[in-house]
Amino acid sequence: MIVRGNSASGKSSAAREVRDRYGRGCALIEQDYLRRTLLREHDSSRIDVAAPTVITATARAALDHDYHVIIEGIMAASRYATALGQLIEQHHGPVHVFYLDISLAETLRRHRHKPDLDHVTDEHLRSWYLERDLLGIPGERVIGEASTLEQTVDMIWHDSGLAAAAPLAACPTRCAHCQAKAATTVTEAGT
Repeated sequence: MIVRGNSASGKSSAAREVRDRYGRGCALIEQDYLRRTLLREHDSSRIDVAAPTVITATARAALDHDYHVIIEGIMAASRYATALGQLIEQHHGPVHVFYLDISLAETLRRHRHKPDLDHVTDEHLRSWYLERDLLGIPGERVIGEASTLEQTVDMIWHDSGLAAAAPLAACPTRCAHCQAKAATTVTEAGT
């Protein structure tokens, strides 16, 4: 699953909540973490950046180990569409793409309520803003700014199929630690 949108669109919060609902067996790949923290790379159209390749390679590795995967970030179509398109084409399971579409005015309003982001100015947000930057993937779902965080999470949770998807990864299905924890939970519930 891919969740994209401009800064302050709610994509990170929504993706984290969907992953929290699912629990173990669902990998969350955050563009900001891989690009900014792991690579310490600027998101630039003037140089050949590594982030699109690193993000999709990380997703492939998680998919190869039977994890459900959520990729989250702004991921401008001009720099990420090719890598994401290849990942989707090579994946044999279902793929769901969501784009959180909010106006620049709403981006600026929401950003003012974010803690610890004084270093990001309105001018930064204006320069980063991409209007309706869709990937053009068949079935790409656009979620408008009228959708609350809870509504957005519910939509992604159900429309992606994660609400009904069984874990496939070793953790939590075959991991000794998770099996012991599940047995303890069943024993405690029966008491």
